[in-house]
Amino acid sequence: MAQATATENQRQEETRHLDMATQPAKRLRMMLAAGGEVQEVERVLGRTGDSVVSEVLRGHETFYEWDHYPKGDVFDGKSRSQYFYHAHPGGFRDSEHGHFHTFVRAKGLPRGMKPMRRKSRDTWPMGDDALAHVVAISMSSKGQPLRLFTTNRWVTGETWYRGDDVAKVIGLFGIDHARPSWPTNRWVGAMVRLFWPQIILLLKARDQVIESWTPQNGGRDTLEDRNLEVVSQAEVDIEGQIAAVRAALDAREAKAAD
Repeated sequence: MAQATATENQRQEETRHLDMATQPAKRLRMMLAAGGEVQEVERVLGRTGDSVVSEVLRGHETFYEWDHYPKGDVFDGKSRSQYFYHAHPGGFRDSEHGHFHTFVRAKGLPRGMKPMRRKSRDTWPMGDDALAHVVAISMSSKGQPLRLFTTNRWVTGETWYRGDDVAKVIGLFGIDHARPSWPTNRWVGAMVRLFWPQIILLLKARDQVIESWTPQNGGRDTLEDRNLEVVSQAEVDIEGQIAAVRAALDAREAKAAD
């Protein structure tokens, strides 16, 4: 896994604490609603000592590294959104139990959105099987989110789209059915919307790292380089995010009232 540089660490902090005043009002309202949904899901699950992770692992006595949970992933046939939970070998990422990977498949992508042209494209899923990775959500052993991150193409076997195009997919992601866990389905979708602007910046940072990595890679295809796995990441603070969004909306209302 590539180590974060000082510049990348600084970018992570900037991403975590970005200025919500620059966000469109409609997006802020969607983010605030999503924050309320995240809190409500966690509140209800917490009453019985459960979490979004224990929900998605329910019925599995043993949690195997690398396996997808649930088996076959979670897929919404209408929105074409998809996610799964899995873990890497112990100690692969400090304090992480596992992480959710989120995607939108081809028929759910905006019209005209096309994969980037690369020499290695013949190994990518294409046509109806094409899929865009939106973001991954790292989770603690207590079922709490730690950070958001993007990955290199080979990690998820995705179809590679420009970050600016993937950013258009953020508002489209959502699982609108009850199986295998209605609370987890709602929580994952709400987390993507709540941290909408951070994900946009992570996608931009992803593309910048990929571009800068290529000249240092001896001409090999960076998207298939096993030395580069996690490309950009940022810690998350649910309460802080909601407070920042609410403050931005309050400031706009106060300004409009003047």
